[in-house]
Order: sequence, then C-alpha cells, then structure tokens
Amino acid sequence: MERTTEITYPITETESSNDNHKRDGDFQEHNSGVAKKQRAETTLKSSSTTDNTVDKMVRRDSDLCKVSEEESKLNGCLEEGKQNMLETKEFKIDADAAEDKGSRHTMEDAWVVLPDASLDSPGTLRCAHFAIYDGHGGRLAAEYAQKHLHTNVLSAGLPRELKDVKAAKKAILDGFRRTDESLLNKSAAGGWQDGATAVCVWVLGQTVFIANIGDAKAVLARSSEAGGSQNDPDCRSTLKAIVLTREHKAIYPQERARIQKAGGIVSSNGRLQGRLEVSRAFGDRQFKKVGVVATPDIHSFDLTDREHFIILGCDGLWGVFGPNDAVEFVQRLLKEGLTATAVSRRLIREAVIERRCKDNCTAIVIVFKHR
Repeated sequence: MERTTEITYPITETESSNDNHKRDGDFQEHNSGVAKKQRAETTLKSSSTTDNTVDKMVRRDSDLCKVSEEESKLNGCLEEGKQNMLETKEFKIDADAAEDKGSRHTMEDAWVVLPDASLDSPGTLRCAHFAIYDGHGGRLAAEYAQKHLHTNVLSAGLPRELKDVKAAKKAILDGFRRTDESLLNKSAAGGWQDGATAVCVWVLGQTVFIANIGDAKAVLARSSEAGGSQNDPDCRSTLKAIVLTREHKAIYPQERARIQKAGGIVSSNGRLQGRLEVSRAFGDRQFKKVGVVATPDIHSFDLTDREHFIILGCDGLWGVFGPNDAVEFVQRLLKEGLTATAVSRRLIREAVIERRCKDNCTAIVIVFKHR
C-alpha cells in the first residue's frame, strides 16, 4: 500500500512476509543470544535560519537608512540580530541495538551504532550513523559491510562543513558501490558467496539520510503536532508510523523487470533463479550477473519537533511486527521512562519470545530528544 506523507518522496508500507528464508539451506551451527548493547548520546545542532534570509533582511532594512552613520549603526544591530537568530537548536540522540538469533543455528546479522561517526574526517558538522546488515548464506558479507561501508561513505566525500543534501546522497551512493566492489573482490579471493541486505541512517546536522538495499526497513514515528507526543503524559496522542524504505524483492514488478533485462529468471516461488528472495544486496557474487545490485534507495528529511524516533529492523523483526504496531510498542515503553537500551531489548524479546520470530532478529531504536 502506498502512502503519501509530508516527506517529499513516496512512502510504502508493504509488510514483510513471514517467509524469512532468503536462500535455502544456508545456515550453520552457532550459539548466540540477546546481545550487543551500546548506549550513546550526542547533541546535534543546526541553524534555525539561513544566511540568505538574513541577507535579504539586511538589504531591506539598509534601504531605510538615510545617512551612512545610521546605516552603520543599523548594520551593527542586524549583525547582532543575525547571531541571535542563528542560535542553534539542540537535540540529543539516545540509540541502542539488540539482537537474537531466534530459532536459527547461526546469527548472521551485524549492526552499527555510532553516535559520533566523524572518525578522522575533518569538519564542524556533527555526524551520527546507525545500520543493520542482515546476512544470508553466512555472516562474512554482513561483517564486511559493518566494517567498511561508513568509512567508504566518508572517503567518498560526505560533507562535514556545510550541509549539502545532493553531495551527501552522492557520497552514500558511492560508498555503497565501493563497498560492494571491494567485497566482491574479497569474496572471490576467499571463495565465499554469501550476501547481506542493509538499512542505514546518517544524521548530518539536523538532516536524516536513509539508505537501504533488500528487505530490512526503517520506520519513523511522527506526531501530528510539534512536540505533541512528548508533551502528552497520558499518551492520548498517537504517533504516525511512516515507512522510510522500499523493499527490494525479486517478485516485485520493478525489480523483476530489471532482473529479466539482466538475463535472470524469477521462478514461480518468487525467488531469483529459484533461490534468492531479495534483488539488492551486498555480495551474492554468483547472482550479480543475473540482476542483483547493491544500488540503494536514498531519502532525506529535516528533523523537527514532530519526529520522535526511528526503528531500524531486519526482516525478522518486521515479519512479526507491523510498522504501526512497532511504533505503539516503542512509544509506550518510552512513556514509561525507559532508555533506548531497555526499549531495544524489550522489542527483541517481544518479537522472539512472545511473537515467536524464528528468524534472526535485530533492531536499533534511535530516539530524538528535543529540548
């Protein structure tokens, strides 16, 4: 079902099926459990107005000045006012991840929680990064993307001085391409053929960038009014669940057409060559010639008081949770005063223990705490 929201790109709310097998017979023995807790808070800042607006004010008010002395005084006042208007609006991010292997023998997911994701990249613009990589046929591709994607995005030119949405999206696209190319070379040398889907978030200043390949999803919780839910202790206001990603599966018409053009076949079971369910992924070396790509969908939006949290999840989570259901669950726990660490744990426990998710299950909860 297609939903139109105030974000300027199309939003879909297609549910993942409970058939979470991306490839038949790919899983091996391993022990894992609920793990991986990493708590992080960071304060991000962004300008509340633009230089262009202020410059227009300067020109407009300067026209009123009759003499140079008055003009000088006026410009001085405007410069002071400009600084006041450019006072930054602060918000904090509380984020954490949790995982469980479900009834699988192995845990093939990997994740990243980086509240300060600048690494050695110079610049004054603050950056945060969060990602889930859902492996299939093994864990090697997921771990490779976990280690290299963000570094490749930074080296591709993720802007750190001035917010440039176009440049940021290009850097993310190039980072995905570089990561997949190097991964394919690595897998060819090592003789391994597994792959990984991905859902990634970068928070650059006050702009959120979402990139995904495959069937992992990102869901945003947004209130109808600025600050509405956070100022409603009785939870009377309901947050709206907005799916920020589009699934890439071989059975979908757009993906099927691209696969067939590349010479691939979508079998009656909806899988590429009868085996692979997803149509975009890192790795999957043996399927690259028949239509599998690592080209992500990339979207962005600016944070306001209406955006409260984002849930990232692999297909295992969304196999037992609908977007609205997950948002309501997380909202209730946050109203109880729980941290992102506790909420992510409870979300995974609910999915695996109570709702009997049998697949690997990983979630990241990213909470925006507005001041």
